[in-house]
Amino acid sequence: MRQALIYNALGFSMPQFGHVSLILAPDRSKLSKRHGATSVGQFREMGYLAPAMVNYLALLGWNDGSEEEIFTVDQIIQKFSIDRVTKSGAIFDQTKLGWMNGQHLRLLPTEEVALMFGEQWMKAGLISEPAGPFVNLATEILKNGTELVADSEAHLLSMLQYSLQETLTSSEVKEVVDDNIAEIVGAILAAYDAGELQAAIDGGHDAWNNWIKGMGKNLKRKGKRLFMPVRVALTGTMKGPEVGSLLCLLKEGEVNGVLTEKARFVPLAERIRILRDVNWENITSTLANQENEPAMSH
Repeated sequence: MRQALIYNALGFSMPQFGHVSLILAPDRSKLSKRHGATSVGQFREMGYLAPAMVNYLALLGWNDGSEEEIFTVDQIIQKFSIDRVTKSGAIFDQTKLGWMNGQHLRLLPTEEVALMFGEQWMKAGLISEPAGPFVNLATEILKNGTELVADSEAHLLSMLQYSLQETLTSSEVKEVVDDNIAEIVGAILAAYDAGELQAAIDGGHDAWNNWIKGMGKNLKRKGKRLFMPVRVALTGTMKGPEVGSLLCLLKEGEVNGVLTEKARFVPLAERIRILRDVNWENITSTLANQENEPAMSH
């Protein structure tokens, strides 16, 4: 083979060579460019971490005999043995690679991840400075739910923007709306007008939890019946980070001045204004009609 000829030509001592089976595409064909990125540089540009790539590639042809999947490079070096290299071809699963990259991202110090996220958001034109309190807080919120650094851009935008009107056209929100969401919205608006909501946000995690539990007690609501309508009302979405943390980020974004117009940031006061204008009877009627349309078409 060519490697042996090179060693001979250079007069080097010949190492022991080992071969593993081909890495296959999901359809079990030979992995090629049509299956996506094929070079180390491309994966790096897509936001994959070097330790995650090494970890994943090592497990394509080897395992340590345990159920463990997340290893540092040093751990792989220490545990590796040639007798546990598998002979069968392994399937390259980019979904699994993304999950593994997310696990490695969580292992990094938050400060290091903040540098990566800040550079990504700066490059995307969402912030005017790549570091600072806003980036640090946003990173703390997003770090554990992000697989690729590039994904953090969409995640940040989802928090900063307020897609309430879009969410209220989705059939997924019907159960929340039908459970008298107007009652929750009314309590939120009253708390905002009294300054109680702002005080809960300013007070941090404990103050926020005390406020929302107090509202739940007054309205005789708890669990999903309490937290989901609050989420929809204040974030405009059905899912995402913990609402109290997100509201703290909105406050930081408003006072920090680091966000650009491209971020399309909607501060709390604007969200409250939009909430006041929602006609919940019309929303309920529209969602009911959407539910009946498929049945009427048969």
